[in-house]
Amino acid sequence: MECVTPAMAALTLELGVKTDPIEYRYSFGWLFDLMAQEGVWNVQVGTFFEIYHLPDHWFTSLAEQARRRGLRIRSVFTAHRELGGFYRSDPCWHAVARRNYERLIEVGALLGAESVGSNPGAVMRDAMDGKGAGIRRYLEHMKELMHFAHDRGVSRLTLEPMSCAAEPPALPGEIRSMCQELVAYHRDHAGSTAGVGLCADVSHGYADEEGAVVHTHLELLEAALPYTTEVHLKNTDATFGSTFGFTEPERARGIVDVRVVRELLRRRERELPVHQLVGYLEIGGPKTGRDYSDRLLEEQLRGSLRHLRATWSDGEGVRSDESLCSARHW
Repeated sequence: MECVTPAMAALTLELGVKTDPIEYRYSFGWLFDLMAQEGVWNVQVGTFFEIYHLPDHWFTSLAEQARRRGLRIRSVFTAHRELGGFYRSDPCWHAVARRNYERLIEVGALLGAESVGSNPGAVMRDAMDGKGAGIRRYLEHMKELMHFAHDRGVSRLTLEPMSCAAEPPALPGEIRSMCQELVAYHRDHAGSTAGVGLCADVSHGYADEEGAVVHTHLELLEAALPYTTEVHLKNTDATFGSTFGFTEPERARGIVDVRVVRELLRRRERELPVHQLVGYLEIGGPKTGRDYSDRLLEEQLRGSLRHLRATWSDGEGVRSDESLCSARHW
């Protein structure tokens, strides 16, 4: 199908689910069935410890499971900060992060995903003087990984702005400087690199060591807009200390108003690099491994998804056999 250009279509907001909450308690098939029943067609596979070691055929089978239900695995993203070794000073950690990132890109290709991404990592709190060197190391590895991803057919690598000084990018200046460098590199090597973008989290703001809010979640989202290619949808409290979903009780204690987020994106949609933006519900779910709590996950997912379909999504969404090319600029 021909790619839709900005002149042909305005911004479309679609809904998806990141698979984190089923980890070690429900199967992918269980989640895919639930999503299809709720009319949510986009999947972001969250990482789990075995993902770096499972054979290729396991991933092609998983993609087929999704396709049979009309779902599409469009994205792969870390769940455990496990690719953060570039921010460490120890070369052993760099090697592990690089090897696993390359494997995750291969996994994304096997799944047919458009993008593969991660939290860039964490600088150790007792080694904050190494933050600048860690950022530089991360950026240089990312440039090489952009070539690796292109060669394997993955269209885009993504990173996620976080909520603390030890996990850059977190501040608006860090978001701009890191993204500008990577986007410029892609433009200079457009024929041999995957693109790069942000997986912006609508619940991420920045509070300082005293708990004072320096940048609200909306302010950080605004800073991320020129680079945002996908979104994590979840709720949070006033100092970004805990995250949860969008059931009625959770909305009563949360600060994220999805309608306000949607209006912000609509108002400034020309700044976005894509015309089709998927927001993935990203929740951990109830306590794992308890008979009284695991069974609550279905209710939490359905409640949050129904709220998001009413407040985030445009129309019925797009089944896997109807998906459009989502690139606008890169």
